[in-house]
Parts: sequence; C-alpha cells; structure tokens
Amino acid sequence: MARPQSATLPLIALPKGSVLLPGVVQRIAVSANRPDIASLLATVYTRAASKTQNGRIDAVPIACVPFASPFLDPKGQLLLLQNGERDTAPDRPDIDPGKATKADLFSWGVAAKITGVEGRGTGEFTLLVEGVMRVRVEKIYSEKPYLEGKVSYFQDEVSLSDPILGEQFQHLKQLSRELVVVLRLSAILPRSGSSPGLSPLLARRLDLFITKQKLPGALADFMANIVECSYEERLQVLAALDVKQRVEKVIELLDRQVGTMKNGLRTTTITATAVPFSIAPDSMQKEIEKIWKSGRGGASIKTPAQGAGMPFPPPGGSPDEEQEPNELEELQKRLDAAKLTPEAAKIANREIKRLKKIHPAQAEYAVARTYLETLAEIPWTATTDDRLGPQTLTTARKQLDDDHYGLEKVKKRLLEYLAVLRLKQSINDDVDTQIKEAEQQVSPPEPSKEDDGKTPIPDPDVEEKLKANNVKLELLRSRRMVDKSPILLLVGPPGVGKTSLARSVAIALGRKFHRISLGGVRDEAEIRGHRRTYVAAMPGLVVQGLKKVGVANPVFLLDEIDKVGGSSVHGDPSAALLEVLDPEQNCTFTDHYINIPIDLSKVMFIATANSLDTIPAPLLDRMETIYIPGYTTLEKRHIAMQHLIPKQLRVNGLSDDQVIFSEEVVSKIIESYTRESGVRNLEREISSVLRGKAVEFADAKDAGHPENYKPELSVDDIERFLGIEKYEEEIAEKTSRPGIVTGLVAYSSGGNGSILFIEIADMPGNGSVQLTGKLGDVLKESVEVALTWVKAHAYELGLTQNPAENIMKDRSIHVHCPSGSIPKDGPSSGISQAIALISLFSGKAVPPTMAMTGEISLRGRITAVGGIKEKLIGALRAGVKTVLLPAQNRKDVKDLPQEVRDGLEIIHVSHIWEALRHVWPDAHWPGEQEYPSVQSRL
Repeated sequence: MARPQSATLPLIALPKGSVLLPGVVQRIAVSANRPDIASLLATVYTRAASKTQNGRIDAVPIACVPFASPFLDPKGQLLLLQNGERDTAPDRPDIDPGKATKADLFSWGVAAKITGVEGRGTGEFTLLVEGVMRVRVEKIYSEKPYLEGKVSYFQDEVSLSDPILGEQFQHLKQLSRELVVVLRLSAILPRSGSSPGLSPLLARRLDLFITKQKLPGALADFMANIVECSYEERLQVLAALDVKQRVEKVIELLDRQVGTMKNGLRTTTITATAVPFSIAPDSMQKEIEKIWKSGRGGASIKTPAQGAGMPFPPPGGSPDEEQEPNELEELQKRLDAAKLTPEAAKIANREIKRLKKIHPAQAEYAVARTYLETLAEIPWTATTDDRLGPQTLTTARKQLDDDHYGLEKVKKRLLEYLAVLRLKQSINDDVDTQIKEAEQQVSPPEPSKEDDGKTPIPDPDVEEKLKANNVKLELLRSRRMVDKSPILLLVGPPGVGKTSLARSVAIALGRKFHRISLGGVRDEAEIRGHRRTYVAAMPGLVVQGLKKVGVANPVFLLDEIDKVGGSSVHGDPSAALLEVLDPEQNCTFTDHYINIPIDLSKVMFIATANSLDTIPAPLLDRMETIYIPGYTTLEKRHIAMQHLIPKQLRVNGLSDDQVIFSEEVVSKIIESYTRESGVRNLEREISSVLRGKAVEFADAKDAGHPENYKPELSVDDIERFLGIEKYEEEIAEKTSRPGIVTGLVAYSSGGNGSILFIEIADMPGNGSVQLTGKLGDVLKESVEVALTWVKAHAYELGLTQNPAENIMKDRSIHVHCPSGSIPKDGPSSGISQAIALISLFSGKAVPPTMAMTGEISLRGRITAVGGIKEKLIGALRAGVKTVLLPAQNRKDVKDLPQEVRDGLEIIHVSHIWEALRHVWPDAHWPGEQEYPSVQSRL
C-alpha cells in the first residue's frame, strides 16, 4: 500500500446515527444549534473565491466524520469481554454535534465536497455533501468556530486480475439484484401501510446501476448505504480499507436482509440518500402516473437521523397522504361555493385535474394549490346589499354630516349616487316582476293523462306564442339597469378629511371598506400581480383587497394616488391603474397572477391626492375630480367644538364639564397658533391645552381642594399652556393716510385668509420704483401695470396740468408690503396697487375699514381672482366693513357663510373708474368716464 497523503481540512461532525460513505450524497440540516457549519461554509466560500477561478465551492475539500461508537475500537473492531460476550456498556448521552470534540468522533471519515445549499425560507438551510474518499483523522488543530484537523487520504487499491475479488464482486451484484427484486415484490403483495416498497422506475434504475458498476469497493459502499443494518455495522464498512473485507462485510449484510425478507415477506425501509445517477423527469413522471393509476404503492427513501435523501413517497402509503384526496375534495367544494364565472370555472376544473396528477412532494403542487385557493377566495358574485330604503338619503346625509362639517360638494355628489342607485333598484324590481310573469307564460303546458305514451303533435300557434314570449323575455332582461360605481378623486391639502370621508361613505352605503396605500409604489406588479412563473408570485393589491373584504362591491380607497412611482425598469404603476380606474374597461380587469377577467365595475373607487401635477393626464381623465379646499377659520371652529374637543376630552381622561372651551378661546388657538389647511395641528394644540388642564385638575384633587380647580378656559390661559403666539393677525387701522390701502390675501398653506397692507411712499428722484416685502414676480408685474395705468390717465385723474406731463418726473416711489419675512405673490393686488398710487398722488386717504382685491389690465378692467371665501372671512375677522370685489367673482359670494355676508358690505366693480366712485364718492375727477355694469365684448 502506498504512503497516504495528508492535508489539513475543515471537519463536519455528522448528526448522530448518520454515516457518509464515498460515492453517496447526503443532506445535513443546518439550524441555529449548528453554528459550526455556518462558520465552515463561510470559510469555504472565502477559499473558493480566492483559490478557484470560477468560485465553485465544490472545489474546496472538507471532511465528514461520524460519531464514535462505544462498541467499536478506533480501528472498527467490536469490543469483547474476556468471556467472548459483547460489551453491554450503556451508550453515552446525546452529544451536540455543534460542540463535538476529538474524543467524540470516530477515527475514520470521508473527504467530501459540498454540492449545494438548499434554503427552507425559515432561517434554516440544508447542506448537500458528497463523499469522495476515505480519510483517517490524525489530529485536531482547532474546535472553534468549527473543527479543523489533519487527515490522511486512503485510495481503494483493486487488482482486477484477483479471482477471489472477482467472485466476490459477482456475488455482491447478484445479492444486490435480489434485494431490489424482493423490495419490488413487497410493493406489489399485500403489506402493512407503515412499510413502503419500491416503484418499478426506481427498481429499474437500481438494477441498471448495479449492472454497469465496475468497481467492487464503490458498489459495496453504495449497497451498505441501502441495506438495513446497525450504526456499528456501517462504521465497520467505513473503516474497512481492504476492498475484499469490505465486499465480504456487505455480502454478509445483504445475505442477511434478503434471507429475512424472503422468509417473512416483510417490507423494509431503504435508508439511503440521492441515487448517484440521473433520472429523466419525463420518464419518471410517466412511470409514477402509471403506478398511481394501477393503485399500487411506491417507495420511500429516507436517511437516518438528520440526513435526508431524494424522496419517492407512495401516493397512499402513509396516513398523511391518505388525507390528500379529502383536502382536494374540500378545495373543490370551496370552488363550487365561490360561484365562479364560466371562464374561471373552466380553468379551475382544468387545474384541479392537473393537481390530482401531481405528487404533493413536488414544488408545482404547492403552486397549483395556492392558485386554486386564491380563486376560491375571490368574491366573484358575493355582494353586500345596499341600504336603499325610504330613509336611505336621510340616513346617509345624517351620517356624512355627523362625521364631517362642510364639504358640501362631496356630500352632494355622494347623495346623487345614492339616489341614482335607489332609482335603478326600483326599476330592476319592476323588471324582475315582469320577467317572472313572462317566464311563467313561456313554460310549455303539461301533457294530459290521455296523451300518455303518444307522440305530441306540435301546435304552430303554441310554438309561435312561445317564440314571441322568448323574445319578450330577452327584451325584459336587457332592460335591467346595470350599476357602474363612480370613480372619484378627492383633491385637497393634507388634514382636510379625505381619507376619513371615504370611510364615512362606506358606512353610509353599508358596504365594506378597504384602503390601498399607493404612496411609494414603484412596481407595476404591485397593481397587476406577478405572473405565476415567478417564485413567490402573488396577486396585486386590488385582488388582495377583494380577497380581504370578501365581496364584489366594496368601497376601495386609493390613498395618495399622486405619489405613485413613474415608469422604470419595473414597469409603470400609474399606467397599470388605467385599466383599474376606467369604467369601460374594469369590468374585465385581468390580474397577471389570476389571468382571468375580474369584474371591478361594482367596486366604488375613491382616490385621494394632494396635487394634480404628478398625476398623468390619461389617468386623471378617468376620474371625477372633486376639489376639497382647506377649512376656513369658521369651519375649523365648528369642527373643533363639535368633533375635536369631545374626542380629545375622552383621550385625556376628562369629562365634558371638567374643561369648558368658549368660541373665543378656540378662535384664539386657530388664529394665533395654527396656520394650516386641515385640522391636525389644531387637534394637537387642543390636546396640549387639555393635558395642562389635566395636570391642574390632578394637583387640585390630590391636594384635597378640588374646589380650587376652574374648568373654564380663558384667552390668557392659552398663552400659559401653548406659549407665545406663533402667528400674528393683521388688524384694520383706525385712521389712514394717503398711499396706504388694505388688500386681501389667502395663504397658500391652508384655508386661512387675512388683510395685507400696501404702503407706497414718494420722494424726489429720477422716476425709479423700489419694491420690498419679499414680493414675487407676478406681484411685481401687478405694480408695474398699476403704475402704467395711473401714468397714462394722470391728466384725466387731475394729477398733472397737461396730458404730456410725466407724473414720475423728478420723483421716485417705494412700494412695500409689511411682514417682509413671508413670501408674497399672486395677481390679486392689482386694484389695491392702483388705488394706493392714486391716493398717494392725489393726497386723498382711503377709508381704513375698506379692503379690496382684484387684478387689473392695461385697459383698467378688473378681472376675477381666487380665494374669495378665505379672504372675506379674514377681512371680517380683521374688522373690515366694506370690500370691493371683481364683478366676475359675484358667483363666489354665494358660497360664503351667512355671517360673513351679513357682516360685510360687498361691492362688485368691473373697472378702476367704477372703483374710484366707491372709494371716494364725493370726489370729482376731471376726466371721469362712465362704465356700465354690462359691457359688450364684440
């Protein structure tokens, strides 16, 4: 025998009861209690990346060593007592393979290579190792983080001309074939359910492998892994370096098992791992189907202890598998109960037939079953009955008013939908009654007893009547009204109640509600699902929502639709929404995973957005847009008194009589501590006040003087709880002087409005104009337009002595808007700038309680502006009495609260000359012109 080679290799302690032989593949389950294997695997990957060109881990050798047996010596010989009996010393307690030492391991093992790593998806994985050559463990160098030591390689030395070994080899082949035949017979003959047999396919493969094997040692190792024997007997085979001894030992084991099985005809368990030869998938599947159809059993290969091999379980050999048909029957019942569409039922039946032919151990089985379970969970026809009675509109209106103050446009649209839905239902009820009557007329008359046994003679008149009734029946069915739910888009700033409004709609309709958050969605598959060819494929968000609610007519809230990602390598989610939100197409919406048309026309979609700028035009065109502006101060006060304060009293553990808010206190919080569109910050500030009052009440109660606690809140208390004022409101001046005009402004940050002073001063100069107050470009252009008009009409206004004189000669002006830190922009201050310039140049002061808003043109026309509601509420709050508005904004006054219309004198003007008459009614202008309220635009 040649001198063996030695090397230093990482060692894996095999699970207890497991022995790996050369030429055999074995699975080793790796869990949290085997950190040594995880560390070893990391080292193997590192060495593979640095030492091999392609980074293959199977090129890095390791060694697998089994545990030692107390019944064997290091050379594999049985330990005997002096009287020749076997040592009966008790086995040692279980040893953790992850903490094994040199003393725990057998002196012989195998050099192996890692052929693969299989993940289980639960944090655990399985290592596939293949034995290559016998090794002897000489020395252990380290035990942490994994075993590493010196081993010596031993190659089989076989002389093909040895006649004794040749006879042994032929005998080994004969016994191996006999074992295969006996195992196959045990699968055919009646046997116990707990003892599996061998399938014809596997039997043929094993027989072919045995016939073609030319190495006695390799065949002995393989059969030792299959034959039924003890752990110590396998260790003896591992320690047998001499091929003759090894073959002789395996022949002994085979002879014993074959003889036992022949005598008792008992089936056994084949303890082995993956067969080291390829099996064609198509032929395997055909063979397995043939066995199943014949009602015969299969074979099951399992490994001892922690090992796991290639599974070949019988279709009816174990109790768990006998329950499989029952589960498929249950799935079939669920599909029948789901009332699938004809197309869906056809595909489901096809998948069920296919599922019955797939073995549960195959990965395709789980994929097909999950798909069918998804089909059964989709509500194809199940709906909730809408509450459409005589009190429907009244109840819905009360529900919406209780949940939200204001928002009249949205409420009006929803009530319109309810009214239409109720009218359609009444029409359908009448049509259904007529259809029942027509169906009774269509049914043919029953034959009389006298005509029994005779062939009925067709009556032409009866057939003509039945045909006419069938046509009438089809006509009545076509008259049924089909409901297509609206697709609404609620656009508005944050905090105005868009999301909660959608929930209130679902409650008012009596429908189920589901929210889909679209913010940050970047993948088209999130909307339309993944195709089933992908691993872990699943339906899109729409189908998942239908599964969750379980009905076909829910209310779906598509939240933050303006924040959907654009086109990328993952597709365009906004384009995928086109089919979902198109009333003409969503009746046949096709999810990539389901791949069957689904009717979404009964779903009421309500989308929300903060801005329309990021929504693609085709998608925006498919939705009915309803703009929800920010709440005004008056609306915020009502919301706070009716909703926010009672809610926060409950949250902070206080009763209604322990803290009393006045309208003055609430208005102070709104005006001085919040400036937002919605009411979220207002709710936070109210909560802060209530927490302060809760501390006061608790202190008074703990001190035994609850009478000292005052539940009433005053304006002074607000500053004590919330600190100094964050925002300061402008108040109308008591007196005025030339060059100062009160304008109106609506803050872009929310539904607040206020007054804005425009101050103009003149000084000696060269005609320059200076603008300050952080004015935007549009506001600067308004100043230039106003100055141009005043300069052009200076003689008519009596500001110059002759028409050719320049009013800005030897003069410069400075235009300023206070609150210089706040950016200001917009076209609504043109009239204010013009009146301020005329006031400065003429020396006439503008009444301090008069405010105005509107844009002007070079012709002097006053054009419409926005934010009228917010501006006038702010003007009333600031003490303004008279407001000049553009005549084109007359329609906006109708939306004002009644208290605003009663508290302000609103004057509509269409030209600067008309505005001058209202600002200075007693003044006379040399070139004053009459401008009628209605002007021709021809």
